[in-house]
Amino acid sequence: MPATPRLSIIIPVLDEATTIESLLTQLLGLWVCGAELLVVDGGSRDDTVALATPLATRVLHSPPGRAAQMNVGARVARGQQLLFLHADTHLPRRADRLVDEALAGNRCWGRFDIRLTGRHPMLPVIAVAMNLRSRLSGIATGDQALFMTREAFDAVGGFPDQPLMEDIEMSRRLKRLSAPACLHHKVVSSGRRWETHGVWATIRLMWRLRFRYWRGVSADSLAREYRHVR
Repeated sequence: MPATPRLSIIIPVLDEATTIESLLTQLLGLWVCGAELLVVDGGSRDDTVALATPLATRVLHSPPGRAAQMNVGARVARGQQLLFLHADTHLPRRADRLVDEALAGNRCWGRFDIRLTGRHPMLPVIAVAMNLRSRLSGIATGDQALFMTREAFDAVGGFPDQPLMEDIEMSRRLKRLSAPACLHHKVVSSGRRWETHGVWATIRLMWRLRFRYWRGVSADSLAREYRHVR
């Protein structure tokens, strides 16, 4: 039986054949260092599962929805530290050590700063704004690669069963346990969402959704307006 990993990296996917192989190849260094790589598929119709299987520790299956998929992965994960990673996001070098150091003190969860790739000149500005907003509010987004201890995940009951804003709600719950560790080391994430749907249109949409969620509108109602939930 292999040694129990310290860090489990949980990757929810849905039709990510164009990104999953590159991501898992980039994570092989962490796997060699003992991290567990769990891919949780939400019903892909492309080659995501076939491409992930040779490179992941395990490929799991779940109903679609990031919250559900991440909870499935967390239930199976053997690590005492959990890191939730989007398929189009790459971690900085030796992220396992960075997470270990961040969780060694009185912080039980955290996230990385983010850099967005793409051609639009507003993407660096968006990334700076995301990082600053997160530091000021203590709220992280899934794009920033949320990580936490197993104890913290269990204490808040995992990700909420909702189709949208699960990262915002998870951050709120975790803030009751400790402030987040906001690492200056950057994950690199694709700016495809902004470029595909329009930078300004996406910014307006995300701010509108966040504001309405803050005002108490349910995630289910918001999800019906947001057609790109995965």
